[in-house]
Amino acid sequence: MLGRRIRHTKRYREIVNVLVKNGFSHFLFRAGLIDRGLTSGEGSDEINASMKSVGKRLRQALQELGPTAIKLGQIASTRYDTLPQEVTSELEKLQDHIAVLDFFHIQNTIETEMEAPLENSFAHVDREPLATASIGQVHTARLLSGEEVVVKVQRPGLKPKMETDLEILRNIGNMLEERTAWAQRYRVCDIIDELSETLRNELDYILEGRNGELIAQQFDNEAFVKFPEIYWELTTEKVLTMEKISGIKVSNNEALEHEGYDRKIIAKRLADAMLKQILDNGFFHADPHSGNVHILPNNTIAFLDFGETGHVSDNLKRHFAAIIVNLHQGDSSGMIKTFSRMDLIDERTDIEALKRDLDKLHQQYENVKLKDLSLGRIIIGIFNVVYHHYIRVPTEMVIISKAILTLEGVLGRLDPEFSLSRAAEPFARKLMLKRYHPWEILRHSMHEIGENIDILTDLPRDFKDVMSVLKKGRVGLDINVKHVNEVMRRLDKISNRIAFSILMLAFSIIMAGLIVGLAVVGQNTVIWDLPIIEIGAIIALLMFLMMVFIIIRSNRM
Repeated sequence: MLGRRIRHTKRYREIVNVLVKNGFSHFLFRAGLIDRGLTSGEGSDEINASMKSVGKRLRQALQELGPTAIKLGQIASTRYDTLPQEVTSELEKLQDHIAVLDFFHIQNTIETEMEAPLENSFAHVDREPLATASIGQVHTARLLSGEEVVVKVQRPGLKPKMETDLEILRNIGNMLEERTAWAQRYRVCDIIDELSETLRNELDYILEGRNGELIAQQFDNEAFVKFPEIYWELTTEKVLTMEKISGIKVSNNEALEHEGYDRKIIAKRLADAMLKQILDNGFFHADPHSGNVHILPNNTIAFLDFGETGHVSDNLKRHFAAIIVNLHQGDSSGMIKTFSRMDLIDERTDIEALKRDLDKLHQQYENVKLKDLSLGRIIIGIFNVVYHHYIRVPTEMVIISKAILTLEGVLGRLDPEFSLSRAAEPFARKLMLKRYHPWEILRHSMHEIGENIDILTDLPRDFKDVMSVLKKGRVGLDINVKHVNEVMRRLDKISNRIAFSILMLAFSIIMAGLIVGLAVVGQNTVIWDLPIIEIGAIIALLMFLMMVFIIIRSNRM
């Protein structure tokens, strides 16, 4: 515990010194992280007010602070919903100046992880790196069996340093939220937790390999999309050995033209592959930049590096598809309904003001040609609008938007006429239509019925608990009069649905009792010359269909 505290103190001082040197002293003072005395003196001039200057100084500071800060900065560069564009564009440059690790450290890590000399695992490992990154370094190699592979090796001693940095960062986040209103509004601690989780996942190469295989399974029956094979016997948490894919980088138009590849076909296949991952399967490659996409013969797309992946739930897929359709239709009201279904709207949100701002955003893109529309930029524009209206943006949506923005940059170089917005619409509409498939409706209806039965079962106990609390005088009411009519309408709908469910349940019990009773006594189902059971079954079916219709119309499927 003492050693950990000493490490934290030492590292904290390093962080503060670097930030002060790069001009963030007044910010640190206002946040209560340093004393006033440190805000003056050489190297502590307040940074220029322009966001570009802030971004540049911040990038320099993160580079000085090492791998953890660099990686956090790279991840933060994707948070277009919370950081200004001038800052994110500077943070995107953090990958450009990564120190090359000496081969001695690479060899030592491989031998430690494999518990054997290097020559017992590989016939050859190239001493010069193929690529360098803040977390690991990639080398080409050859297996003992002769296959050409690439080996990704984690930088030594990285995990303990990162854990220390992340703990310090979380403490700073807590202090900021306690002392500043802007940190509370932007939920700084939540953002730090998201960044930390992403970073910890990237430290596990076994997880990265499994993610690659999971995405590859989506394309088992497609010949024009390829993924590298993982050599699990030579893969650990810190060493990842993969099949070497020798293709042309997707951004190298000159080489693609020379080899006779069709860039329009490549753009279409790449877009469809990414949209299938996001909107069809919900598990996707979250960093499809040009270095991670290579082109093989027959215009085949090869995806590399699965350190960053995204997961989208079925509900979020449907909501994201609805947003895309709303964008194409310029339907601000529909978009607000989607946010409401996602339970993102805060009680402080002014719905009319939100609609006006979304309408203004739509008007900006109304006369823009479809090929010039950036789906990612429009989504970021929506994030910027809704954020100011206290609407929370799910992390998964941010990851999707980042992947789409990256993809659009790659597609724009391949085929300037290609529109990802147009390519995404059929996927979105298919997802929306799937929602109204009879089997989907039946499945959701049965789920709703099950929930209503649970509510009815728990109702007596809940009522008893409420009455007990009321008798003890422990209830305080805080009703926002501005929304009281809306609240009463919703309560009225809930009570009507519960009453209807009770009626339907009671009728079903009566019908079941009649069927069983008549079967026991051996009577037929004709009473008073009327086919009672048949009529009852028809009534029960009509009641069921009516309830399904009501649920669908309420947009709560």
